[in-house]
Amino acid sequence: MTLTSGTHLGPYEIVAPLGQGGMGEVYKARDTRLDRIVAIKILPEEMAGDPEFRERFEREARTISSLDHPHICALYDVGDAPNPESQIPNPLPIRFLVMQYLDGETLAARLKKGALPLDQVLRYAIEIADALDKAHRAGITHRDLKPGNVMLTKSGSKLLDFGLAKLRPAGGTAPRGGLGLSALPTEESLTAHGTILGTMQYMAPEQLEGKEADARTDIFAFGAVVYEMATGKKAFEGKSHASLIGAIMSSDPPAMSALQPMTPLALNRVVKRCLAKDPDERWQTANDLTDQLRWISESGSQTGAAIAAAGPARRNWLKRLGWAAAGLAACAIVGVAVWILKPAPAATVTRFAMSLPSGQRLDLGRPALALSPDGTRLAYAASSTNGAV
Repeated sequence: MTLTSGTHLGPYEIVAPLGQGGMGEVYKARDTRLDRIVAIKILPEEMAGDPEFRERFEREARTISSLDHPHICALYDVGDAPNPESQIPNPLPIRFLVMQYLDGETLAARLKKGALPLDQVLRYAIEIADALDKAHRAGITHRDLKPGNVMLTKSGSKLLDFGLAKLRPAGGTAPRGGLGLSALPTEESLTAHGTILGTMQYMAPEQLEGKEADARTDIFAFGAVVYEMATGKKAFEGKSHASLIGAIMSSDPPAMSALQPMTPLALNRVVKRCLAKDPDERWQTANDLTDQLRWISESGSQTGAAIAAAGPARRNWLKRLGWAAAGLAACAIVGVAVWILKPAPAATVTRFAMSLPSGQRLDLGRPALALSPDGTRLAYAASSTNGAV
């Protein structure tokens, strides 16, 4: 279904198309009542015609519209209108969502240019995690978090598509027709290398197994998104659905620090825990995750950035320090060698002559001489010429 410029859906006038995906078409439109620009998403016709789906959708839309958060795209309205483009009798009405219009680019578009700077990674990660926490506290699980559902604007990031991603049927069963909304195909075409892109690359193992999703499912997808922001590489890749599913179910991606050496180790640990295969081993709440990311932003990232900025100067300083240490060591070795090899001082020889008093002679049959310790006195044993000692 394609709407032309000037088409009216109730009070909303279509201005231009914005994009198209598996979930429907998105248009830029003008709210004629409030004279403001909005974004309108047209729901697939097969969903709009299901009464059970409409009831569930409206209930969920009311819940999501209550999410007032600076980093969640606001849902303004939900409604239906006659299909002016249909050529068939009694066409189904068009079901649509009216959302906040955001001027910017999606994170998916930005990632085509490569990894984001660390300060932006942490900023957007904190904003997205805080938005998830707000939704989870309201009992809402996104179930389709991916770069294509994050818009980057001048005021920061905005999380999109809450109105479509989480429509959990009562009793946990799939809606009629088989698939739930988050399982609808939203994949892009294959790359030149044959890598499949799209929603599946951000699905947690329990989603692939068809199990019930909860907040920890969003946390897994969040980890995959942050990994891609920091490295410019997807956490999980494969040349086929089977190989991609195998990677998500049984493989761990390389550490972010191995691809981006200046990544703080603390951020590496946070993302690794997000990507744990077992939901019980992940962060259990987005609030805890947000606190960790804020701590890294306030401490670890600044240290890493400082080291990165001072890297060349620090290396030169260490090089100079090494040469100085080598010079000191050489001087010490030379000094020790000179001290060891220097010649011993020449011995001082003192000679003197002593005359015995008249009538005395040395007694040569016993120790006759003794020198005092300080070398200033001499004692001797003598006998008189008449034999007296």
